[in-house]
Amino acid sequence: MGWPLHPLALHAPVVLVPLLVLASLTYALVPRLRGRVGWVAVLLALAAPLSALVAKLSGDAFRARIARLGTTPQILAKVDGHRSLGTITVYVVAALGLVVLALVLLKNLPRAVSVVLVIATVGLSAASAYYVYRTGDSGAHIVWTGY
Repeated sequence: MGWPLHPLALHAPVVLVPLLVLASLTYALVPRLRGRVGWVAVLLALAAPLSALVAKLSGDAFRARIARLGTTPQILAKVDGHRSLGTITVYVVAALGLVVLALVLLKNLPRAVSVVLVIATVGLSAASAYYVYRTGDSGAHIVWTGY
């Protein structure tokens, strides 16, 4: 059909990243629920960064396509701002995924290491939520209002 993948692919991180944030915070901050939430956190720690990467790569391809079709420099500048946010989102969500995998899968860690991982989980969860929101919001503004 020739449809760009990005408008479809972007919905996965919009759903999976907030779920990763919730599962990560629950695992990190509510020890009594770790047995129930751990496997969910592991699956989301793998799926959410991958979905963010697919959205980013499909967005790069979409940007190249609209540039070839003669989109105005003003719109391309706005797309580039959105693209920069998408890049940050990929890195932050990947970092959260790695920290959560370490927190869940590495057993018998020294207390200090566990505390650092919990603090990192909280910080990276906040950053992931912020950047997935900002990225999505900037893309929505481009699509629906032309910015």
